[in-house]
Formats: sequence, C-alpha cells, structure tokens
Amino acid sequence: MTPESAEPAATAPVATAEAATAETAAADLTAAAAAVPDPSAPGTPSGPDAAALAEAMRAVGPGESAPPAGDRTEALRATAEVLAAGGAPAQLVDAVVATLGEGAPKLLREDPWAILAVAGVRPEHADGFARGLLGAECTPGDERRAQALAVWLLEQAALRGHTAVELPELQAGLEKQGVPDAAAALAAILGEGQVMAFQEEEPPGPGSHRSDAEEDEEPPVRVLLALDRLALAEESLADGLVRLLSTFEGDPRPVATDPEAEAEAEAEAEVEAGTDEAGTDAEAELDTGLGTDADADAPAELDWAGAAEAAPSSSATALIRAVADSGLVLHTGGVAARAEPVALVRAARALGLRAWITASTEDGRRRLADEHAATLAGLLAGAEGPGRSADGTLALDLLVVCDAPALDAETAATLVESIADGARLVLSGDPAELWSAGPGRVFADLLAAKSCPAVASRTPDFGPIGELVSGVGIGELLPVEAPDKEVVIVTARDTAETAHRALQLVFDSIPRALGIPAEQVRVLTPGHGGQAGTRALNAALKQRLNPGPGAFGGYDQDDLVVHSPAPGVARPATVRAGGPEGLVLDCEGQELRVPREQVAGSLRHGWALTAHQAAGRRWPAVVVLLPPEAAPELTRQWVYAAFNRAERHLSVVHAVGPALPETVAAVPARPRTTRLRGILAEQRADLDG
Repeated sequence: MTPESAEPAATAPVATAEAATAETAAADLTAAAAAVPDPSAPGTPSGPDAAALAEAMRAVGPGESAPPAGDRTEALRATAEVLAAGGAPAQLVDAVVATLGEGAPKLLREDPWAILAVAGVRPEHADGFARGLLGAECTPGDERRAQALAVWLLEQAALRGHTAVELPELQAGLEKQGVPDAAAALAAILGEGQVMAFQEEEPPGPGSHRSDAEEDEEPPVRVLLALDRLALAEESLADGLVRLLSTFEGDPRPVATDPEAEAEAEAEAEVEAGTDEAGTDAEAELDTGLGTDADADAPAELDWAGAAEAAPSSSATALIRAVADSGLVLHTGGVAARAEPVALVRAARALGLRAWITASTEDGRRRLADEHAATLAGLLAGAEGPGRSADGTLALDLLVVCDAPALDAETAATLVESIADGARLVLSGDPAELWSAGPGRVFADLLAAKSCPAVASRTPDFGPIGELVSGVGIGELLPVEAPDKEVVIVTARDTAETAHRALQLVFDSIPRALGIPAEQVRVLTPGHGGQAGTRALNAALKQRLNPGPGAFGGYDQDDLVVHSPAPGVARPATVRAGGPEGLVLDCEGQELRVPREQVAGSLRHGWALTAHQAAGRRWPAVVVLLPPEAAPELTRQWVYAAFNRAERHLSVVHAVGPALPETVAAVPARPRTTRLRGILAEQRADLDG
C-alpha cells in the first residue's frame, strides 16, 4: 500500500554518460509518460487548494486569448522531434508543452534537464533524455543538471508540505544524485534566482529551555533554501498580515446596502450642503469647514459591546470582542464551534459592515447556513461573494475564513493581498486537523507566532464521535459509550481482512443496522495503492454499488468520482452523462463538463478516499481503514481528520494493533519546514527596535 503522505522512493546514483543508452532513456521515459498526469499518485496533494483552483478557472482570463492553433500545432510538432531525438516517448509531448510552453523545443535543446519540470519525470529519466541529446557531452557535473536537480528536490519537498529545506539536506540530496561537488553547485545555483537562501534562528525543540549563560550567546542559526515562488509567497503573506494589523484604525462608515437609498441620501446631502448651481458660497464653506458642524456626518461608533452581549454563546462573545479591536484575529475550535464565526458575521452585518464568511468546500459552505457564505476558491476567483472594489481588493469590511488549516502559503498570500487596508480578517479552524495539501502550515505558524489576538472556543463537539475525536486531539484514544452504535471499532488480522470487513460494513451492516444508505457512506484509507488502498477499494465498491462496463472512459452513469482539475484540488461529484465529447458531472450541485481528453488525468472513482481528499467535508457514515502497512505513516493529525469526517456513524477497521494508541499519543504530525513564523518574528523585532 502506498500512503498518501509517503515520500518518493529514493533514486539510485546517476550512472556515467557512457553507462547508458538512448534505448534506456526511452524505456525510462515511457514509464514516466504512462504516469502523467495522475492526481491520485503518491505524493500528489489531494486536498483543497483555493489558489490552484482559482488559477485553473482563470487560465484564460478577461482580455486574454488562447494561443493560435497554428502556433500550438507547430510547438507540438517541434517538441515531438526533440523528444524523439532524445529517445523520449511521444506520449510526453502534450505535458511538455503544457509545462514548458511553446518555447519547449528550443529550451530542451539548450537544457535537456529542463524536462525534469514535467510531472512524473524523475532524475533518471531526465539523465537518459540528456544522454540521448548530448551524447558524450552529458556529464554528472553539468551545471544545468545540478540546477534542475536542486529545483526538483525542492519541488518534491513542497509536495510534502515544506516551503524551505535546510542547506545540509539539499546538499545531501544532490550528492545522492551523483553531483560531484554539491556545495559548489549550490553556490552557483543561488546566483540564478530560482533558489533563494535565508538565515534564521533555529526553532527551539519541544520542551527545550536555554540557560542564563546560553541566553547571553548568539542563538544558533540555520541556512534555509527555498524556491523563489514559495519564498516570495511567505514574505508577501507576512507583509500582508502586518499591514492588516498596522492599518486597522477602527470601523469604516457603514455601507448602505440599498443603492437607491444611497443615491437618495447623497442627493439630500448635496441639497443640504448647498451644492446646487447657486450654492457656491455654501460649497466654499463646506470645503473649508467654516460655518458647519464638523462632526455632523461622522458615523456613530458601532455598538460592538452590545453585539457581544447579544451573542448566542460566551465563546461567540469573546470572538466579537476580539474582532472589535483588531484587524487580524485567530479563532480555534471544532465542528460545533463553527457557529461562532457565523454569529460574528451576522452581528457585523447588523452593525452595517460588509461581512462574508468562507469555507474550503461547497459542503462546508452549505453547512454554515448563511446567505453571505462562499467557498474560498469561488471568492478569490470572483465567482462568489461581494466582488471587487475599484482598487482590486475584495469589497468587504470583514472576512472570516473557516477551515484555516487548509490554507497553503501561496493561497494565503493571495487571500491577504485581496484584503483592503483597514479591513478585518478572521482565520478560523481546528488546529488538530490536517495541514494544507500544498506547501506551508500557515494557521499553525500564526498560532505559534502569537502576533495577533487568538480566541479559543469552549464549545465542545457533542456525542460519542465528538467525544472520541476530542480525545484524539489531546493525544488520548479513549473508549466511548455509543448506545446507538455511533462508534464501532473492529479489529482485523491483516490487510485482506481489513478490506473485507470494511466492504462488508458498507454493503450490509451500516445500511441494515442504521438505515444509512450505502451511497451515503465513504471509506477513508491512508493511501492509494495496495489491497486496502483507494484504487482496489473503489474497484470493489463500484462492482457492488454501481456495476457497469465503464462505457465513458472507464466510468458509468451514477458513478461517484473525485474531480481533480489541478494539484491540491479534489471535488466529489457524480457522473450524470457521457459521450464521445466527455463526461457531465454533478459536482456538489453544479453541472461540470469534463472533456474526453481530460477524463483520464482528472477523474478517479470516489467511494473510497484519502483523508486529504475528504478534507473539509462530512458524510452521514464513514468507515476508516488502517491496514498494518499504514502504521509507520500514521499520525495523530491523520487519525483526527479521518475520524472527524463522520457525522452520525464511524466505523474503524484496523489491523495496526497497539500502533494506533501509540500514534495518537506520540506522533502529532509529520514536521514541515516553513519560514513564516521566523519572518513574523523578524518583523516584530524590527517594529520593537
């Protein structure tokens, strides 16, 4: 079984140019081409990523047009020639042009290792291609090779959630790939701009404490290397957060929600001010402030205190009070605590402010049950929400973002850049949930940085499932009383029995005993491959729940699927129709058409999912599988997130034995290397200095 969090397999040291042939390159790259693209592949993010989705939606934006068909045809033809010359399969041509652009032929001839930027291509594939083009001129120490490998290693780290990598780790990675002088290669690469270097204090370890003597010494530092796009994203995000805190000066004038009423009010004001054609004297008085009441038009102070007192819970009261006095607030809590940011938005709108709330998924948006709720992707893409002001910022005074742990660094930077000076931003979420599918751990870093007010909800999640999940969140796997079978724990001996019992629960036990139809049950498993992975489970579930020949590219009407149009995006859908042109999906209430050529790359069956694919959604019943091979990859965070997807019933089928409680107690999450907390600390030090 291949866990969803597994790192790519280690790559063997590169052979010399004389040790391989173009035929080897062709065989290697053919294997790579067969795997491009595969959104369910190990190491490929599968959770919600608003920036990726927004980018996909505006691939050809207003005022732009797709490249002329003739230009693309010529680019494809020329690229195919270069690939053939290097012994690469023709199946790669579309992916190469999509990744490298229409200049791909020239770029590949100048730098064959540029092909490493194409998804699915690994260093050994790129080396073989380079040998096919360069012959004896291809050497392991080629500067172009070292730069491409460094970028590739950083991209692989980004897939695992890191925004930066420590210098010794990246140097060791290059040495493992056979780069002769990795230190010198890195020094040369840093001058090229794609990779950036930073120094920062080493973060303290858990429970660490510096003695008085150590306090007088310079703190230890580490050197971090980062892709320019991720480095700039975290810098931009930190700048934007500081901007929101520093530009907040209180409440803007309440905005009229009725355009006609607003126009009438402006007309009355003009008449009263004497701004008609005969009122030049009055107009002059108004301009200088003479002869007028300077405070006549000033907005009355908003009654935040009254709004806080009227809040439905003490935690909502605390949140409203915090938001009254700050441009940036963090809010933490579980499922039940989501009522508190909803109460905040309603209170703010009652005070005359333009307030909106977002969730990471359509299911999450519906559960907020508020008319001013949107998905974050829809808000950023302009498809939902209040729209944009003339300056390009979101037309609102307060934005609440639920599911904040799902924010990756690039999405968060885009979000904060969209918030106007003086407006308020509230990031709300459950800190025990899985971090983002994309690189970064924004919400966790902000909580640790303590740069802004934070409100912790006291509203518990009720019921046996809530009790179980709350225990997991603090590191305890406790038995819970479930008189109505809300929680069922089933042990198994091996992988085969784990899969068998899980399928039995979906097909028979849950529908029969609880009355929950099988189509409302989801199976969650740690990985894609193996007997208990998503691929095998989905094949078995389809055969039983919606058998068919797979008439439409492997899919049939009423199949449950996951649509992944971009890395980090996973939307559940149902197949409604299909034909020669592609598939029609019901994607969370919206019709979506997937062209035939995109079906294989963007769709997977969706009865069985990984925890990242399921993030931000809940179902009436969930069956969680934990086969024995998953034990080394499990974390408390994964267990918490998987268990928390169940609304009425949770079945856990596991064959990991004592590894489950041990994981919950001792393995909180897979560590991520990020820079956001350090950047915020530096900025705070500069301000204090």
